[in-house]
Amino acid sequence: MSEIKRRVGVAALACAAILGAAGQVQAAQCGNTSAGFEAWKREFAEEARGRASAQSLAALMGTSYSTATISADRGQKSFRLSLDQFMAKRGANAIVSRGRSLKAQNAALFDSIEQRYGVPPGPLLAIWGMETGFGAVKGNVNTLSAVATLAYDCRRSAYFTDQLYAALQLVDRGILTANTRGAAHGEVGHTQFLPKNVLTYGTGGSLDNVGTALNSTANFLKGHGWRAGAGYQPGQPNFAAIQGWNSASVYQQAIAIIGRRIDGE
Repeated sequence: MSEIKRRVGVAALACAAILGAAGQVQAAQCGNTSAGFEAWKREFAEEARGRASAQSLAALMGTSYSTATISADRGQKSFRLSLDQFMAKRGANAIVSRGRSLKAQNAALFDSIEQRYGVPPGPLLAIWGMETGFGAVKGNVNTLSAVATLAYDCRRSAYFTDQLYAALQLVDRGILTANTRGAAHGEVGHTQFLPKNVLTYGTGGSLDNVGTALNSTANFLKGHGWRAGAGYQPGQPNFAAIQGWNSASVYQQAIAIIGRRIDGE
C-alpha cells in the first residue's frame, strides 16, 4: 500500500468515527425522570430539523414534563378487572341508555355515517361513551406536553416519538396548538384520537366537533377492516376492527357488548 493510500484510508476511518460519534450525540436520549427532559427537547429539536417546522418546534420547546401523564401511564389498573367489573366501573348501563337517546336524536348523522363507512351507530356510541362520557370528560392535560413526555420516557419512546412527529404536523395544520388540552396520553376530541390517528383517519377539522369525531372514528374502523353488514361481536368479522381501537381485551369486549345493546340486538 502506498503512503498516499494509507493516509487516505486513515483519514476515511477518522471521518467515519467522527460522523458516528456525531450521530450518537444527535440521538435524543430517553429518560425515566424529569431531570433530562429539557436536554432531551433540545436534542430532539435538533434531530427534527427538516422534518418539523420552526413553528411546531417552538411549540415543542414550550412543553413541560407531565407528571400527570406518567402517573396515568403507570396506573392503568382497570384493564386488569374482569369484564363484569370493568363494565360496572365504566357505567355500561348508563352508556347504553344515553347512547340509545343520542342515536335517536342524531339519526340523520348516524345514517350518513353508516352509508359512507358501513359502521352502525352502536359501536360508535359505545366508543364515544366509553372514551369521554359523550364529550363530558375529554381531559385537561396539555397535549403536546403529554406526547413529548411519553416520547422522552424510555417505556415506549419509539411509539410516542412517531406520535410526537404527527402532533408537530398537526400544529402546522392548525388542528393542534401549544395550548390544546386532552387526555393524559395525548388523545384529543370526543373519541380520543392520538395524533397519528388524527393524521391518518381524521376527516378534517377538530375532533372536538361531534360530527367530525364520529366520522373519523368510523373511518378508523373501516381502515381496520370493517365490513358493512358483518357482525362485530367476538368471533365475528368486524371484531378485529374493534381490537384495533384498543389493545385491552376487556375494553374490546365491552365496546362490542355495549354497541350491541345500543343497536337493539
